[in-house]
Amino acid sequence: MYLSDRPLRLGTRGSPLALAQAHMTAHALITAHGWAPDAIEIVTVQTSGDRIQDRALADIGGKALWTKELERALVAQEIDFAVHSMKDVETIRPAIFQIAAMLPRADVRDKLVGVESFDALPANPVVGTSSPRRAAQVMRLRPDATITLFRGNVATRLAKLAAGEVHATLLAAAGLDRLDQSDVGVTIPIDTMLPAPSQGAVGIEALADNAPLYEALAVISDIDTTDAVAAERAVLKALGGTCHSPIAALAVVDGDGLYLRAEIISPDGQETVAQETWLARGDDVVAQAIGRALLEQASPALRALFEG
Repeated sequence: MYLSDRPLRLGTRGSPLALAQAHMTAHALITAHGWAPDAIEIVTVQTSGDRIQDRALADIGGKALWTKELERALVAQEIDFAVHSMKDVETIRPAIFQIAAMLPRADVRDKLVGVESFDALPANPVVGTSSPRRAAQVMRLRPDATITLFRGNVATRLAKLAAGEVHATLLAAAGLDRLDQSDVGVTIPIDTMLPAPSQGAVGIEALADNAPLYEALAVISDIDTTDAVAAERAVLKALGGTCHSPIAALAVVDGDGLYLRAEIISPDGQETVAQETWLARGDDVVAQAIGRALLEQASPALRALFEG
C-alpha cells in the first residue's frame, strides 16, 4: 500500500539518536505538507548492529547490520519508509531501494569527550572508539595511544567513559546536538580530524517504485546536503573500502560547485594520503577520480586495506 488514509509507517532503529532523527523526519513532513500530527506512525525495528555490541562492526557484517532489517521491513511492507544516518548506509545499494530525501546536514565535526584536547591526554592514553577512521586519526595525533573498542549508543559510551574505562572517546557533534547534549565534549576542527563521508546527514529511504511516497518525501529534501553527500559517497565507491578501511571525506557547497577533501589513513596513523579538488555538483566522475588517486598514491600496505 502506498499513500492512503492510514498513517504512514516510518521505520527506525530504537536508539535514542535514531528515534530523535525519526521524529525530526516526521515533523518535517507534517510541517511541509500540513498533515495531521498522527499522519505518521514511528515503528521501531531492532537491527543486528544494535543487538551485537561486543565486536567491531567490521567483524560482524559491516554497515548492512544497521540497515538490512529496516530494508527487509520495507520489502515486507511492514513500514513505508525508513530513516538512516547516511554514514551507516552502504555505498552500493540494491536497485529496489531509493534514498528519496536527505534532511539539512548538521555539524559534520567530531567531538573529543573526556579531556580538553589531544595534548591534554596523559602519556600512553586509552581512547575508546569503534571507528577505524577515528582510531587512525587518533593514532596520527597521539602515536602513544591505545585504542579500545567502544560500541553502543551515546549514553552507553558516556557511561563507560565515566566509569574510567578510557581516558577519552569521540562522538559526532551532530548526534550530540540532536540529543540536546551540545555541551558534551570539545569540537575538533576539520583540519585536525576530517569527518567520515556523509557524517551529520540523515537519509530517508523508500522502495524505488513507490512514486507517490517518493514525491512526498522529496519535498523535505535538502539539495546542498544531497549533492555534498553524493560526492563523498562517490569517493567511497571508487575506493571500494570496507568497514576496516580508515576513510575521511567532506564536500562543502560553494555556489554551483563543491570543494571536496578526502583522505585515507593507515591504522597506525603513520601514513596519510590526501586529495582535494573543486568540482561541479553531480560530477561523480571527478569525485571517483579523487578516490582512485588516493589509492594510486598509497603505499602497498595501505592500498591492501582496500583490495580485500
